[in-house]
Amino acid sequence: MSFQTLKITISGRVQMVGFRWYAKQHADMLGIRGHVRNTPGGRVEILAAGETQALESFMDHLRAGPSRARVDDLKKEESNKKPEQEGFTITM
Repeated sequence: MSFQTLKITISGRVQMVGFRWYAKQHADMLGIRGHVRNTPGGRVEILAAGETQALESFMDHLRAGPSRARVDDLKKEESNKKPEQEGFTITM
């Protein structure tokens, strides 16, 4: 099993559509640690740490998004930053 941490940036219609709650729900189901937040530029930014297979599944869910969202782009990059807390949180 391989463990990694990713910084994921999602753009499109991703604010004011329940995207952060949607991300938290799926992260919790998959055992992913980290946090999700809205950015001032209208994107959603996620720091996610977990098993590689769980992260791949998580990104599949993020690409689909909640019903009112429209995901135009999802960028991921490896991150050296580790989540400071257990679980997955929504930050402002």
